[in-house]
Amino acid sequence: MTIGLQVVYLFLLAIPIACISWTVTQEEIFREPRERCIRFSKKGRTILVRKFFYLFTCEYCFSHYITILLLIITKYRLLYEDWRGYLIAGFSLVWIANVYMSLFGLLRTDLKKEKLEAKEKEAELKEPEHKDNHILTPTNQNKKATHP
Repeated sequence: MTIGLQVVYLFLLAIPIACISWTVTQEEIFREPRERCIRFSKKGRTILVRKFFYLFTCEYCFSHYITILLLIITKYRLLYEDWRGYLIAGFSLVWIANVYMSLFGLLRTDLKKEKLEAKEKEAELKEPEHKDNHILTPTNQNKKATHP
């Protein structure tokens, strides 16, 4: 495989690694199992148990295991055709996948921020409607004057 094609595979294979790692460690669909893993990672009896369950709560840690699985399935190697190619490919895939997850996290944060700002502006626009009820009109002033 040419170096150009290896680099293309590097950037393409990092996508499912990032996707799986992010989904398992961050998304709502895996919330209950993740909360259980968090509990075991903090209260496990042995360090081995705590570390095992921690890997399901950290996207960076989890991406290493997904990368190993993907390397076994695809037999992808980078630069070398022997064990060194697997090693370089593994760390390279983890790095690219984590760049993808970081970018996705930033994008998601910006989208949430924009959504919150839009809700705040919407609330501000509705607020004057409620404030109009408190404006003193000649009729309201008379009522206020009679009821100190």
